Amino acid sequence: QPRLVESGGGLVQAGESLTLSCTTSGLYFNIDAMGWFRRAPGKEREFVAAIDWNTNRTYYGDSVKGRFTIARDNAKITTYLQMSSLMPQDTALYYCALRVERGTTTITPGTLFDYWGRGTQVTVSS
Repeated sequence: QPRLVESGGGLVQAGESLTLSCTTSGLYFNIDAMGWFRRAPGKEREFVAAIDWNTNRTYYGDSVKGRFTIARDNAKITTYLQMSSLMPQDTALYYCALRVERGTTTITPGTLFDYWGRGTQVTVSS
């Protein structure tokens, strides 16, 4: 059974940085993409970033462009989310997600991801 596990969340002050990791196990298929999403209390889930596993092309939500960077480790089948200049509005539960290979050519905030982790909490104090 495929499994995604996020780590690296925590409590930081505004302006600080944090790096999240997402490790995988139990994969028996190729990957199109991995992504990060977040959900703040009382809000809908929001697309944060994604990376095309074949081309290494990256995608970002408007609210994090220029501050967050997604990266991958092919050998470990792990993805990272480097977050800098954190703001209180970045406070949320951050989820990792994986899209099974379908020959996808582009990723959008509405792209379907097949497997999800349970999330890691990021809290940014002002």
